[in-house]
Amino acid sequence: MVLLASALAVLASYVGVRIIRDWARHHRVIDLPSERTMHAKPTPRGGGLAIVLTLLAGSWLLYPRRGGDVPFDLMLGFTLGAIAIAAISLLDDLRATPRLVRFLVQSAAAIAVIVAIEPWEWAPVMRPGHSVWSWIVPAVAFLWLTGLTNAYNFMDGIDGLAAAQAVLAGMAWALIGWISGLPMITSIGALIAAASAGFLVHNWPPASIFMGDVGSAFLGFSLAVLPLMAGRVHHRLALIGPLLVWPFLFDTAFTLLRRLIRGENIFEGHRSHLYQRLAVSGLSHGQVTVLYSGFGSVAIGLAIGLAAGWPTTQALVLVVIPLSALGLWMTVVWRERNASENAR
Repeated sequence: MVLLASALAVLASYVGVRIIRDWARHHRVIDLPSERTMHAKPTPRGGGLAIVLTLLAGSWLLYPRRGGDVPFDLMLGFTLGAIAIAAISLLDDLRATPRLVRFLVQSAAAIAVIVAIEPWEWAPVMRPGHSVWSWIVPAVAFLWLTGLTNAYNFMDGIDGLAAAQAVLAGMAWALIGWISGLPMITSIGALIAAASAGFLVHNWPPASIFMGDVGSAFLGFSLAVLPLMAGRVHHRLALIGPLLVWPFLFDTAFTLLRRLIRGENIFEGHRSHLYQRLAVSGLSHGQVTVLYSGFGSVAIGLAIGLAAGWPTTQALVLVVIPLSALGLWMTVVWRERNASENAR
């Protein structure tokens, strides 16, 4: 059933993106090139709406048969929160929306999920006898939900990157759900991968349409909710969430810290993310996307090992991910140095 649903989701997303692209061109919903963007020609945006509709519709169609591991109130909280984030992000795609308004909506969406998940109930399991965890765990969950929602949006700056990461992370969650006996986690992961794949056909360099905030914020929120859903049943699975999107988290954190140290305004648009610096150094959008996908793929095997309880996997994570992050940063430094020498 999941394989059939995934195939239909790829098709629905692909067709939906084509319809949205034609609509966006007709109504001039276009991203224009500027000094802060990475594209060279006007391109329609908002194609991520097809991912939103495909994922939510598919999830609820599968829920009656496969939703035993996700309570109804949690599924409803996720859906309402995802719709709210998609709606405010779509509005921002159509007309600029104040950051504070977007953050308030994101916060409300995060709280809806947290209330449904009841992470304060995890505290006795994590630290028996320590009541302080009853508020620390929800606070961390809030930062995780709002943080990845925005980080994913920041990383949607070149063709193919955000969609490719979603395909990989969704596939990983489908496998982890299957290994862990969580059919709804499997279903949502598979639908994320399938809907993103249908979009990626249009977004692969050179992109004929962009995802827009409606797609990137929605995907970030969805990929943040999945580990919390799975963590309700098996607490260790909550820790897999950051692992599956580590290149995006590392790039965002590294860039934010670097800009803070330099005294730059972190709320202004820029082109100093690691993936942007690689593109500026001469790599094509496709090459950068493949590079990040390669680094992201490393985490899939580790995540499956953690889910299956394989020995030494935790130790491997502590070694492989830092080395991979160092490798990504060194690649950027090497590319920029070569570009600088060639320009002389």
